[in-house]
Amino acid sequence: MAKKKLTKAQVIEVLDRLRAAYPEAGCALDHCDPYELLVAVTLSAQTTDVSVNKVTPALFTAYPDVFAMAEADPADVAEIIRTIGLYKTKSQRIVEQAQALVEQYGGQVPDDQKKLQALPGVGQKTANVVMAEAFGHQRIAVDTHVFRVSNRIGLADAGDVFKTEEQLKKAIPEDRWTEAHHTIIFHGRRCCSARSPQCDTCPVVEICLKRGV
Repeated sequence: MAKKKLTKAQVIEVLDRLRAAYPEAGCALDHCDPYELLVAVTLSAQTTDVSVNKVTPALFTAYPDVFAMAEADPADVAEIIRTIGLYKTKSQRIVEQAQALVEQYGGQVPDDQKKLQALPGVGQKTANVVMAEAFGHQRIAVDTHVFRVSNRIGLADAGDVFKTEEQLKKAIPEDRWTEAHHTIIFHGRRCCSARSPQCDTCPVVEICLKRGV
């Protein structure tokens, strides 16, 4: 049977090559503080970061802080973000989210994974991104790019995002979790696409276990 996952040494080699290939890799969502990041990540579900960045300037102008958002009418919010996917549901969630932050945490975004995941519209991936980007914790947020690329290359061999995250956390040194999250996303967007991976220019093609798949 073919090997399903890379060795520890190969994992480090992949990480090093991806870091060299994408030195600018980082959070692509525009934000000024933990609250704006939380909103942006919540809006980004099933929508591109580019699309989110197009609507958040007007959104944060209309509702400049968590207290203003907590008083917002979801229908008015929906009109501002209507160009992104699931905008009606998301508008309701970010208003409810703001209300919960005001009522439970005095308007502050909690630096706590479980408390974040208890907020409306916040799942494990969103909480991981906020913990990493807003508070500096090492996290691996598994989005569609991380799931696809890590399982294709051989960093993981899992059938869902939760098992993929567990395997990545075991395979990758903890001090490189956030870095890996960003570089794998960049690699997925720029090279290792779902339908037409550009294996001829891939920086890890010699190591990848599923070349061209």
